[in-house]
Amino acid sequence: MTRDTGWRGGPEGRAVLLVAGLADLAVTTAGSVLGEVRGLLRRSDAAELAAEAEHDLAARGRLALDRWATAPPAHLEVLAREVLARQATDGG
Repeated sequence: MTRDTGWRGGPEGRAVLLVAGLADLAVTTAGSVLGEVRGLLRRSDAAELAAEAEHDLAARGRLALDRWATAPPAHLEVLAREVLARQATDGG
């Protein structure tokens, strides 16, 4: 489950997600990018692949921002919230 970092709104948020996804992709798979691009240019369904790649990059960017932009909540805070939620459903 990913945390919402607030980058969903508007074209600026989408651009940030795409850039973060591209940066993460470049860092993790720099060696194979050139070969894959060359293969994509020879395909007849390049438009569909480009749309799918944009979606994948946005998802990758969201994950990268979730991983690096925010700190996870404190463990005791999470436990306290669970206890309060249980008490609310149990009636006391």
